[in-house]
Amino acid sequence: MKIKKYRALVGAAACSLVISGCSQLQSAPDTASTDKAKNVIMIIGDGMGPQQVGLLLSYARQAPNSVIENRVTAFDKIASNGRIGLSMTNANQVLVVDSAASATQLATGQYSGSEMIGADKDGYAAESILEKAKKMGKSTGLVSDTRITHATPAGFAAHQSHRSLENEIAVDMLNNDVDVMLSGGLRYWIPKEANDKQSDVRKELEQLTEGSVRIKSKRKDSVNLIKEAQQSNYSLAFNKAQMDKADGKILGLFAYSALPDAIKENRTKNDPNRTIPTLKEMSAKAIESLSSNDKGFFLMIEAGQIDWAGHYNDTGTMLHEMIRINETLEYVLDWAKGRDDTVIVVTADHETGGFGFSYSANNIPQGRGLPGDVFKEQMFKPGFNFGDESILDKLYEQKSSYADIFYGQFDALEKDQQTPANLAKIVNDQTGFDITEEQASRVLATEENPYLTEGHNYLSSKVVPKMGPNGAFFVYQTDDNRQNLLAREVAEGQNVVWSTGTHTSTPVLVFSQGPQNLIAPFSNIMHHTEVGQRAIEALGEK
Repeated sequence: MKIKKYRALVGAAACSLVISGCSQLQSAPDTASTDKAKNVIMIIGDGMGPQQVGLLLSYARQAPNSVIENRVTAFDKIASNGRIGLSMTNANQVLVVDSAASATQLATGQYSGSEMIGADKDGYAAESILEKAKKMGKSTGLVSDTRITHATPAGFAAHQSHRSLENEIAVDMLNNDVDVMLSGGLRYWIPKEANDKQSDVRKELEQLTEGSVRIKSKRKDSVNLIKEAQQSNYSLAFNKAQMDKADGKILGLFAYSALPDAIKENRTKNDPNRTIPTLKEMSAKAIESLSSNDKGFFLMIEAGQIDWAGHYNDTGTMLHEMIRINETLEYVLDWAKGRDDTVIVVTADHETGGFGFSYSANNIPQGRGLPGDVFKEQMFKPGFNFGDESILDKLYEQKSSYADIFYGQFDALEKDQQTPANLAKIVNDQTGFDITEEQASRVLATEENPYLTEGHNYLSSKVVPKMGPNGAFFVYQTDDNRQNLLAREVAEGQNVVWSTGTHTSTPVLVFSQGPQNLIAPFSNIMHHTEVGQRAIEALGEK
């Protein structure tokens, strides 16, 4: 498909989602009006553009063996009972946003600069909705399936010049006295001495964590934020059992870095020995704890790994990540059912990957007869392969993320066994889309870095995977780009196209539910600064 035509279809799809959602409002039950909301819950699907929502809807409605109950998603439900809008995401004076600036804009209602945390476009600290809620006497919470110090949660509770300053972000979060923080990222909360296996601090942490979390620090100092959290009356949790027992203020850090991807989470969900809570379980715990405050609460929940699957063009994993946010949203909507004091806003910080199903010249279907009179004298034979619905089931059946295929399995082989044949074997075992040894060779091909930038976090490797055309848009070079190359090799079998390994400027959907006068402003075409302003106004802050 020509690029212009493809972009037009993507835009049309986004508009049709908005229009269909708004038309449902005509029959939606009216809810009581109120001057302000007691509670505001903002759910952010990192990287979740209209295309990602469309993937979930296609799976729910069309997959022959869909696991979505009654084939109705939580997004269908919030659309039926609330409002849908569309939001531009760009940071100040640029076309495309990163998660830090986007989260900051959602949190503060002010324009921010690229990669800034909690700062306005001029670099001044900007007060967030979380901080405003705190001043109003409300409880506050942050939940993420990435790291608590990662860009999106950081935008709500820290003020730093760059998103990479996660050690400093952790200090800001603790100083901000956020009541409930549940995520991963222990490595930024423990002192450098924790790396000494014989140190007292290491032994104390081993006892506190009960062996549930890898203990390794990325701090360069002796600051022990876990100790400081204890002194600030936080209940600490490093596994699901500890989280379930915790009350009051809670700091839960369940992984060294990020929590498991959604495929792993789904595989272990029913394991009685599981130590890491799911995104839904963390969200439920946060709401349970925060709702004890008679003055109400603000809670931000991030499904952050939709973005990561998009960066690596991993369609099967992205489907599972969308199912993860869907399950979490289902819980939140059930909790809010019958309430007239809560505003729920569901949106994305941006779209990642430029994803879409597309029709192709590959494997054109054979003709078949149809009973209708129009086809009485000819076969039904489309001129292109428009994608069989069975693809959706095969995507769901993927056993491992592309990241795990490479880092967890292929890279774990001895060097002399890291061959195209063995990569093909792993891919064919873990996904429903086989590749040949020749294709695996292309995935493993390398070249001298055409974008070599000394000292750059991602562009400093001299030899990188060979991306070829549009390589400038696959910036996480090193070994990560092998995943994008694998995506290219299975694209024909999946009827999937990806345009980039980074973010796009595609406007994102904004779903809202609550008192009609408070959510009506969310049903327009907005910018993320306006989404943030309207969320702040819903709390009663002008």
